[in-house]
Amino acid sequence: MTQLSVDITGHGPPLILLHGWAMHGGIFAPLVQALREHHTLHVVDLPGHGHSRDCGVPLQLDACVQAVLAVVPAAPWCGWSLGGLLALHAAATQPARVPALAMLCATPKFVLSDTWPHGMARDVFTGFEAGLRSDWRATIDRFIALEAFGSDHMREELKLLRDAVLTRGEPSPRVLAEGLQLLEQSDLRDALPALAVPSLWLAGRRDRLVNPAAMQASAAQSRLAQFVPIEHAGHAPFLTHANTVADALMAFLASAGHASLKHA
Repeated sequence: MTQLSVDITGHGPPLILLHGWAMHGGIFAPLVQALREHHTLHVVDLPGHGHSRDCGVPLQLDACVQAVLAVVPAAPWCGWSLGGLLALHAAATQPARVPALAMLCATPKFVLSDTWPHGMARDVFTGFEAGLRSDWRATIDRFIALEAFGSDHMREELKLLRDAVLTRGEPSPRVLAEGLQLLEQSDLRDALPALAVPSLWLAGRRDRLVNPAAMQASAAQSRLAQFVPIEHAGHAPFLTHANTVADALMAFLASAGHASLKHA
């Protein structure tokens, strides 16, 4: 197995960025631009995605976290969507390496259940899984449309997502299926009360993929947690509200003791 691909840029204390399903680290370009004068950003391509397409690491919580830990320094992790599951698992199991956590439109449980009214219906995921087998490109496009839906800048966000998705090559079909299974099956709610590191829960107020109420409820279960909604934003606020996301991240990192001198 080869190591994960990581783009490193910027100045100041390190911050790790983890992207969502079917994407790659390049999707964070607007946020990187907003943060690079304040933090050294380690932008990871997750297994099977982007420049890490052929790394061979399975898209599973423990395996992914260990693979990321092998290529980044001890630093706060910011995970978007699927990347948030990995970041939460890392913060819960490796707090010495992940001393602060930012959940960006991410939740400990993506699927609706009797005890979790904030998730998506399971048949949405089974529909995507069936779509992968017949037409994976169309399935990714449907997922992207869901990510953009609800945003005040829906057309802009949809174009940015569509333009970015294949710029680093086609994602691995095997890993696309593993990622959907990870989203469908993961339930990290039990980790929240014992979470030992400060956490920020950044929600898009108009997100139709991750209910902001799920993030607010999650923050309420965690010690040292902050919930910050971004008005008029959908599932990818770092594309349409990059400066707002950057300001919230920097304020959180400053309160958690991970600010750059320039921002402090």
